[in-house]
Amino acid sequence: MSQMNSPPPPSSTNSNRIAAGICGILIGGFGVHKFILGLTTPGLIMLLVTVLTCGVGGIVMGIIGLIEGIIYLTKTDEQFHQEYVVNKKAWF
Repeated sequence: MSQMNSPPPPSSTNSNRIAAGICGILIGGFGVHKFILGLTTPGLIMLLVTVLTCGVGGIVMGIIGLIEGIIYLTKTDEQFHQEYVVNKKAWF
């Protein structure tokens, strides 16, 4: 598995990682953690599923947000930067 060389993560990556992780755990059903990372389309998908199903779909989106929040917080700054800032990984 080869990785492209990218510049080292800026110091703001750590704060984005923590903010996205906490928001994913607490209010993940609304997709706020996706918006923090600049991933507008996945954020809108999560928000619309939650709102348009009157909260029923929010249960599933909340579980996804919880899992993603935990993943964000367990990654190192370098791993997080490479996957979610450079490669723009949208899901899990």
